[in-house]
Amino acid sequence: MPKRDPGTHHVVPNPQGGWDVRRGGADRAAGHFDHKTDAVDRGREISRNAGTELKIHNRDGRIGQSDSHGNDPRTIKG
Repeated sequence: MPKRDPGTHHVVPNPQGGWDVRRGGADRAAGHFDHKTDAVDRGREISRNAGTELKIHNRDGRIGQSDSHGNDPRTIKG
């Protein structure tokens, strides 16, 4: 698995089933959930508190959605 940016959190599928919330670059999950919606809810809460970007992955591992909770990389106003 590629190293991720520590300024991000990720909701990723767990190979043994369920979903994990991980900080970018971390080896251990911050939380494990049976349902993706529960993982996304917790991931958003953690990301808001840490002021990080949240990347929500699909079952195939690709990023399907991204939420910014802090330093928004966009330079567009509004």
